[in-house]
Amino acid sequence: TMKTTTVLITGAAGQIGYALAPLVCGGHATGRDMRVKLRLLDIAPAAKALDGVKMELEDAAYELVESVETFVDADEACDGVDVAIMVGGFPRKEGMERKDVMGKNVAIYKAQASALATKASPEVKIVVVANPANTNAGILMRSAPGIPKENITCLTRLDHNRALAQLALRSNTPTRDVRNAIIWGNHSSSQYPDVNHATICGKPAREVIADDVFLDGEFVDVVRKRGAAIIEARKLSSALSAASSVCDHVYDWLNGTAEGVTTSMGVVSDGSYGIPEGIVYSYPVTCSGGKWSIVQGLTIDDRSRRLMDESAAELVEELEMATQCLAEST
Repeated sequence: TMKTTTVLITGAAGQIGYALAPLVCGGHATGRDMRVKLRLLDIAPAAKALDGVKMELEDAAYELVESVETFVDADEACDGVDVAIMVGGFPRKEGMERKDVMGKNVAIYKAQASALATKASPEVKIVVVANPANTNAGILMRSAPGIPKENITCLTRLDHNRALAQLALRSNTPTRDVRNAIIWGNHSSSQYPDVNHATICGKPAREVIADDVFLDGEFVDVVRKRGAAIIEARKLSSALSAASSVCDHVYDWLNGTAEGVTTSMGVVSDGSYGIPEGIVYSYPVTCSGGKWSIVQGLTIDDRSRRLMDESAAELVEELEMATQCLAEST
């Protein structure tokens, strides 16, 4: 008989939730050999819309789905959850200072941390999508000391996939032939998309593309600013690519990365590559047996070092601001 896993999506009535729920129901996150109990959480004003999403998921008659339930209470929603996808957060609105947004998100993630710590499965795997994703994950860690730190991650797979896509487009190859790009740092415009270890059809990406000016300039900018470019084009932030990347992140974490393939995940730093310990930082990782591990021993040139450190500095500052908000809120 097939095993069943319970998946929570927060902020589920929003656009990412609408793109993500059908993928989860189709087994794209947990695998085709796993049945899914889906739990959808959003705030009370969105309850009716959330019921509409539930109705549509019922009407799609998914083979793998055991049940779909909706919640406006975090404690109830987190009950028995194995995988928690945290899409809900407070979006930055025009004229808002970064600290105001941070304060709102600290409050949300502190409350959800307590729900996850007390109600979810002890082995719960968490991926934070809502921005500032790395710092929201850091707040979760601090507010739920009972959850192992390595079980709390944030999404940088979208940036990773964006980097693969740009290398594929530039070299005129399908993305499946592009491997091992790395996103270092924060899921923000300070991230460092690194091609020094990437391959295209098994050959070093730098050799294949043979254009360092592009790879060190335009490529980095395009990957960093892709989210803004999509908002500019669609007048909405990226949802289907975010949802697809969440599924990639969860699938690889649960089922393992393929031999010879590394991916990018925002994980708690253990000091690897000289990054300050304890911040949630995007690293190159491999996954096996439901655990991630940071790829060690990569050579880091001077340019990479500088860019990696710049993003780390931003994260240290963000976490300090968030910790201050946390202290003020108690």
